Amino acid sequence: QVQLVESGGGLVQAGGSLRLSCAASGRTISIYIVGWFRQAPGKEREFVSAITRRGSTYYADSVKVRFTISRDTTKVYLQMNSLKPEDTAVYYCATKLTGSYDNWGQGTQVTVSS
Repeated sequence: QVQLVESGGGLVQAGGSLRLSCAASGRTISIYIVGWFRQAPGKEREFVSAITRRGSTYYADSVKVRFTISRDTTKVYLQMNSLKPEDTAVYYCATKLTGSYDNWGQGTQVTVSS
């Protein structure tokens, strides 16, 4: 079972940028479809972005243009630009081979101040 570790979260002012990373141990991340999700206090977890093994990318409407997902052989990244206070959440990466995401990281906090 692959273990996922997110990093790169932090506190940033509105309009700023952060880059999140998702690393896998135990198995190469390159074989998985990888998604980023987030959960704000009092809200349900929501989809943010995903990248397939071949590099096709998908985004929630709320982050299109501002966020960019990418991957190399060891990590998946989420570049977040023009951050807004409403982007404040715990961000999780998750993996799947097919079907539903079945492996999740512990999350990294992103806080955007106004």
